[in-house]
Amino acid sequence: MNELFSFPNPVNEVSARLVAAGVVVLCAATLLLDQPLLLIPLAYGFVARVLTGPTLSPWGQAVTRALTPMLNIEAKLVPGAPKRFAQGIGAGLSVTALVLHFAFGAAGAADIAVGAILVAATLESVLGFCLGCVLFATLMRARVIPESACEDCNDIWARNRVPA
Repeated sequence: MNELFSFPNPVNEVSARLVAAGVVVLCAATLLLDQPLLLIPLAYGFVARVLTGPTLSPWGQAVTRALTPMLNIEAKLVPGAPKRFAQGIGAGLSVTALVLHFAFGAAGAADIAVGAILVAATLESVLGFCLGCVLFATLMRARVIPESACEDCNDIWARNRVPA
């Protein structure tokens, strides 16, 4: 059971970018088609990925089990903690959008939260630029997040070492 609620470390950047591409599509559909019910799978996906990585996320499963293996792209492994932090921001924004829309009828405010997710997910999927990861690193440098939260983040060269 403990294994179920673990986040992968390291994370395959290729899979992370593909998951972000799915988030872009879901956010764009939510906004362009004015389909607030899509906030439910958006929020669920983020919360599931924060708690379990791809384990309980249907899109995470599709990406890690089918899409990524089909691509002939070498895995690029990155630390998991910053990616989990970024998923946490997405969870916070998507759940906020869900509550704003359905509990308070604040569709415009909910759309702003979805728009913020759309921008961040587009940067991740298209450019490989993770805003949440940058914020995580900034908070580590400011000692808001302890160094022990991500040992790999402290030593970027550790990822490139070949085991003896």
